[in-house]
Amino acid sequence: MLNRIIIMGRLVRDPELRTTQSGVSVTSFTLAVDRDFKSRDSGEKSTDFIDVVAWRQTAEFVCKYFAKGRMAVAEGRLQIR
Repeated sequence: MLNRIIIMGRLVRDPELRTTQSGVSVTSFTLAVDRDFKSRDSGEKSTDFIDVVAWRQTAEFVCKYFAKGRMAVAEGRLQIR
């Protein structure tokens, strides 16, 4: 099976770098992703808010170079809890 997702959107807030008890870097942030089509009822575009978690060097990179409002592309696997 294939579980791969690529999303592009703007960061809702600044990412915060945290570390686990074992010393692994982790950050979580939310991307606001606009839909390509407009609603039939209101004629407005809707936005999905996708929670993203980055680990290790990727987490450090995200916290160093990205801030609220910046456009970002995330690639990974989809996991629903």
